[in-house]
Amino acid sequence: MITGASSGIGLAAATSLARRGDQVVLVGRDPARLRAAADEVREASGERPEVFRADFAVLDDVRQMAERVRAAYDRIDVLANNAGAIALQPITTVDGFELSIQANHLAPFLLANLLADRVRRMVVTASGAHRSGSLDPENLNAPLHRYRPLSAYGTSKQANILFTVEAARRWPQVESYCFHPGVVRTRFGNDSRLVSLGMRVLPFRSAAKGAQTLVWLANQDQSRLRPGGYYFDCRPRRPWPKAADPRLAARLWTASAAAVGVPG
Repeated sequence: MITGASSGIGLAAATSLARRGDQVVLVGRDPARLRAAADEVREASGERPEVFRADFAVLDDVRQMAERVRAAYDRIDVLANNAGAIALQPITTVDGFELSIQANHLAPFLLANLLADRVRRMVVTASGAHRSGSLDPENLNAPLHRYRPLSAYGTSKQANILFTVEAARRWPQVESYCFHPGVVRTRFGNDSRLVSLGMRVLPFRSAAKGAQTLVWLANQDQSRLRPGGYYFDCRPRRPWPKAADPRLAARLWTASAAAVGVPG
C-alpha cells in the first residue's frame, strides 16, 4: 500500500513492485490522477491495482480511507508512507495544523496507527532536508510563525525519522524503516514557478532512481536491516542527531497522538 502514488516516486515504486508480481494498492488525493496512475501500473504489470482516495490535509479523509482499507484487507505486508507536500506560504489545514507537518507527518502517523494491527512492515519517505528542521513537539504549529517553506518542510521530515525510530520501539511487530530518496524531479513543488523550473533544468534524480530504496526496503530481508533505520541509496545512513533522539521521538509520539486523537 503506497500513499502519494499518483505520481513521482510513489508511482515509480508501485510500477516496479507490480512488475515483480506484488499486489499494490495506490493512495492519492486527486481522483483523475489516481485513475491515470492505476492505468499506468496496469500497462506495466498486466494487473490493475485497487485505489483509495484521501487528502492528507483533511484528517477525516484519512480516517474514512483507513476504514475502507480495513474492510478490504486483513493484512498489509508493506505500508509505504510516501505522500508529501511543501507549502510555499503559511497554510493552516481544516484540522488546525500547518500544512507540511500535517500532510507529511500527522496524517501518515494517523494512518499507521489505524492500520498498525494489519501492517507487517512500514517504509517512510523521509528526506535529507530534515537537517533544516527545528521540531518542537509541544508546538507543532511553530513553523507558522516567521514562516520559511524549507524549514517547515525540514521540520516535517525530521518528524518522519523520529516517528520511524519510535514506531520501531513501540511496535516490534511492525518492521519500521525510513529513507532519503535524493532530490527527485517530480510534480513536487509545482505550485512554485522557481521550484518547477529547477525541477526541469537542474540535474535531479529520476522518479525511478528515487524509488529504488523504497522498493529495496519493501523487499529486503529483515535480518539485513536495522529497526528504525534511516537509509539512502539502499545503504544505512546516520541522520542528524536531533532526528534520532529517542527522548524527542517519544515526546513527538505523545504530542502527535493527542493531535490526531489516537491513544498515546
